[in-house]
Amino acid sequence: MSRPLLTAGFLPLLDSLLLVLAHEMGFADEEGFDLALTRETSWANIRDRAALGHFDIALMLAPMPLAANLGLTPLASRMIAPVMAGLGNNAITVSASLWQDMAAAGAPGNLEAGPAGTALAKVIGTSPRKLRFGVVHQTSSHNYELRYWLAASGIKPDQDVEIVVLPPPLLPEALGAGGLDGYCVGEPWNSVGVSRHGGRIATTKASIWQWSPDKLIGMRADWAERNPDTVAAIIRAIYKAALWAQAPGNRLAAADIMARPAYLDLPTEIVARALTGQIDGGAQLVSIPDYFIPHAGAANFPWKSHALWYYSQMVRWGEVDFSAAKAAIAADTFRPDLYRAALLPLGIAVPAEDYRRDGDQAVAHPVAALNGDLQLGPNLFFDGQIFDPAALEDYITRQSP
Repeated sequence: MSRPLLTAGFLPLLDSLLLVLAHEMGFADEEGFDLALTRETSWANIRDRAALGHFDIALMLAPMPLAANLGLTPLASRMIAPVMAGLGNNAITVSASLWQDMAAAGAPGNLEAGPAGTALAKVIGTSPRKLRFGVVHQTSSHNYELRYWLAASGIKPDQDVEIVVLPPPLLPEALGAGGLDGYCVGEPWNSVGVSRHGGRIATTKASIWQWSPDKLIGMRADWAERNPDTVAAIIRAIYKAALWAQAPGNRLAAADIMARPAYLDLPTEIVARALTGQIDGGAQLVSIPDYFIPHAGAANFPWKSHALWYYSQMVRWGEVDFSAAKAAIAADTFRPDLYRAALLPLGIAVPAEDYRRDGDQAVAHPVAALNGDLQLGPNLFFDGQIFDPAALEDYITRQSP
């Protein structure tokens, strides 16, 4: 029997690390399949080509398969997400001139979301024009994180600021050219904005919502149903890549791989910043060990509750109506059952439940697990809110603009 050759779409982002490592480090080979990686230019291309079946699997924005299943995409296709591509990695970068105004209004430069948001609100309150921020896609963690941060800081998205969509690699250039005042994106494009276009990192995903999801490995549901053994092999290969990448001693080697022309085509020093947690914000150097988490804290487990948090933001910002049926569609997009089925036979500890609360743990903490013990990381939102998936409608009501 021939080995499966899987076509896999990705964008030039650090979040593609586990997919790249599965190919480069032989983890896919160990699991009996080959990967043909295709670098795309935008999330819209990933979305559409995955829907058309051009890709067997793809690195996707975590809300992207939800949007497909909820009918929010141009091409109808049912998607699933059986494994996550790590936690964290995003930040919000602003222009040097905006940062100067924010610093004068009290922003401390330590990348903490609360003080930075308070300072931005003061600047917006006296600005003679509406500021413009960029995100990578409408149904993206970046859009929802930016909006969450703005709203919790007393800034009304769409009313007080303009939010536009650009592909990740174009955001730093747009900032440098004056077309944007700020943007939310994953690495390395915040560091590129700082090093090449005078940007300043205002805050990070790790400060807005600790140890929170961002990207995943997604696929068409019909393809997954036809290829269950291959899906299990993909989950195992991504898990092994994540375990390797989590080790501090492997971080610089991982940066070297991702810096290659086929992936990020950037200096290793810039790529390494997020992997080592040594972030040059432009105003000062800040150590953030949990800036990007490939594996620790069940980082690869697709929590149904995280799918519901994204659904809550889609409702909050008017992209979809609330209903129990649509909430079920969102939750069912994430497939922890497939994750467990792939890893339990290997004796790997996995969460026993599909849902969890977020916003109620300031430190690492144990969680009910199968095959041994498991700890999750801290999960606080910067504004002190708690997300309980069992009280979804109440949460949406409290979060409405």
